[in-house]
Amino acid sequence: MISNKTILIAGASSGIGRQVALLLSQHNNRLIISARRQPELETLAREIQANGSQALAIPCDALSQQQAQDCIKQSIAELKTIDIALLNIGDGPAFNMSKASVDEINHNTQLNYGTQVNFLVPLIAQMKQQGFGLIAHTNSLAGFLGLPMQGPYSAAKAAGRILMDSCRIELEPFGLKFVSIYPGFVATERVQGDGIPSPFEISEMDAAKHVIRALEKEKADYLFPFMTASLIRLARVLPKSLTNKLLAKSVPADY
Repeated sequence: MISNKTILIAGASSGIGRQVALLLSQHNNRLIISARRQPELETLAREIQANGSQALAIPCDALSQQQAQDCIKQSIAELKTIDIALLNIGDGPAFNMSKASVDEINHNTQLNYGTQVNFLVPLIAQMKQQGFGLIAHTNSLAGFLGLPMQGPYSAAKAAGRILMDSCRIELEPFGLKFVSIYPGFVATERVQGDGIPSPFEISEMDAAKHVIRALEKEKADYLFPFMTASLIRLARVLPKSLTNKLLAKSVPADY
């Protein structure tokens, strides 16, 4: 059980991040919650406090390097250390690469990879100074394959996966730990009606429980749910020609 820890959750105003914050607030933690939408953050902060934990709400646009850095500075000024950071930022709209523009792809890359970097660098600096800390990143099972209709999203998540792998090796001597979390399809408000097939989809609450389990285990790579993760593992060892044929069947005829 994670208790009496100072925990930063970037991307906490809705979805998985919000549910993780609420679950952790039941165990006497100090929660730093960050996202763009201040009203939603303030509502969440009140719920956290009602559960007996401390809440520090910091509105922040993760696309801004300066705002992400300021978020870390304010957190340290008020709570002194950060024990655990969960970077839970990203979006994965359906893309058709025969129609996608350069601007659309670049924006999605910034949203899913640039935001990770914006928080990761100041967190590393702070945790090196502390001599300890756990940084977790909500990635995606899409980061293991170039999925149809999710090409830019898959590419950005793959970049984030590799970056965390490098950090894990380089920063171990400084006492830092890194956890990469790979959800499958989760029934969040954001993905409703996006046109992407969602086999073995799970609820936000179930996903949040998996995320907390990943933090507790401190396992380098945590994939879930079991069936979707197993299919991804299988697809990675099959011949690419066969994998591509199977994945092509998931593309709607009118896409």
